[in-house]
Amino acid sequence: MRVEQELREEIEKWSEKLDAALRKLRVVDSKREKMFIENITAYFKDARYFFEKEDLVRAFECLIWAWAWIEIGKRLKIIEIEE
Repeated sequence: MRVEQELREEIEKWSEKLDAALRKLRVVDSKREKMFIENITAYFKDARYFFEKEDLVRAFECLIWAWAWIEIGKRLKIIEIEE
């Protein structure tokens, strides 16, 4: 049960951080940003769905994918997160 609680807490923590990052997200390359924004928000939406269904592993996995899209977009200078 402890592992489940830790996973739940990590999902909640990283969901809050992702939500905050999305509010600060700024498009740098408007020609290529649509795919990135769509994928980030889709994975975040899926994470919420799986969390509500108590499928914590899939919820966490979706959060990781959303963050991966953000990091890739930042490195390719397609998006950035304003400080």
